[in-house]
Amino acid sequence: MNDVTEYPGTSTPDEPPLGAMTLRPWPESVPRARHWFRKFAAAYNLACPIDDCLLMITEVVTNAIVFGKAEDDWLVRVEWHRDGRALRVEVHNPGFPANVRMREAAAHEAHGRGLFLVNALADSWHAGPSRFGGTVVSFTLQQAWPPGPVVYRPRSAHFE
Repeated sequence: MNDVTEYPGTSTPDEPPLGAMTLRPWPESVPRARHWFRKFAAAYNLACPIDDCLLMITEVVTNAIVFGKAEDDWLVRVEWHRDGRALRVEVHNPGFPANVRMREAAAHEAHGRGLFLVNALADSWHAGPSRFGGTVVSFTLQQAWPPGPVVYRPRSAHFE
């Protein structure tokens, strides 16, 4: 299954994202999202810290998989958007928006730091209703692209 659709250019609310992928709600989907984002970032020569983006993607996609709920089969959708020099990553799942909250985990807890990390690394983040139904959690990095025109260096059309 080819999960990736690429749209070179700048994304606005009326335009499609620069890239999007759908993932099964399985643990193996988290490294897939990281792998694809690394290829996406290389194609656009992003100026933001890629490792920070990968960590935030790991946390938000993991949360979508762990907390997404639906009666039927469901998917997680990840989208990459450009707004000027800002990069916005959106992760959509069929969970309930009211259940998204940042908390501070106790020192002995193994889980519960995902949104705390996103809050520390991103310029901003948001959780709310998804336009697909369910929940969207997004984060934004303000200076992700270097100044000047978008330079898109396409790589392989199929990412795994």
